[in-house]
Amino acid sequence: MASAQISGTTIHYEDTGGSGPAVILSHGFLMDHTMFDPQVAALKSTHRVITWDERGFGGTRATGKFTYWDSARDVLGLLDHLGIDKAVVGGMSQGGFLSLRVALTAPERVRGLILIDTQAGTEDADKVEGYGQLHDAWMAYGSAAVQDVISGIILGAGSWDPWYAKWAAMDKEQFSLAFDCLMHRDDVTPRLGEITAPALIIHGDNDAAIPVSKAETLRDGLGGPAKLVVVAGGTHAANLTHPEPTNAAISRFLSSLA
Repeated sequence: MASAQISGTTIHYEDTGGSGPAVILSHGFLMDHTMFDPQVAALKSTHRVITWDERGFGGTRATGKFTYWDSARDVLGLLDHLGIDKAVVGGMSQGGFLSLRVALTAPERVRGLILIDTQAGTEDADKVEGYGQLHDAWMAYGSAAVQDVISGIILGAGSWDPWYAKWAAMDKEQFSLAFDCLMHRDDVTPRLGEITAPALIIHGDNDAAIPVSKAETLRDGLGGPAKLVVVAGGTHAANLTHPEPTNAAISRFLSSLA
């Protein structure tokens, strides 16, 4: 992977290069840039696709507490580093959280938004305690104690050994810093109308973390044209578990921006 110094943080990223329109994709909590491998494979012949490891995950270490506004600035700094003036900005779950903040911070640099299994608000009150218990168990006993529950929430049924191995290798302090960012994010729902870039919203109808109703709130609240595509059987990581319908929707959206 390549790396860049952005706001005092060493950001690790992958860039397919090429002269096509730029698309930058940001991963979800507990994931890394590789969760977009199916999208990179589908888009790299026509687009310049950048994926990156966010603070606390993969090759990028958080140097202290941070917010998704900081992560939004990481995206903008990475685009600066790569000499990209304007891009389609997208992400899954927390990647969507920070992508919305990119659009609010620098709307002139966003050609469009791809928002996958994400929302504009904070965690529902009835989930906060349970997520806190998962965090505490991870910190006390390691990821193996909660990996099946967590993978069920993010990826759905099945054995996810490659992700289990990545979680086992995570530094607990990094995990906790990222969790703190996740659980203490602000609500940008009241500001959705400020975002006028065209948006594609993709959401699995079997998402165990964020219900489709949150995607409908995004669609209805955004200030620009927004289309919602519901993926049948799709999990919280619909782009990874159901790549074919996800890629088809993304390709149609990107073609509409040409």
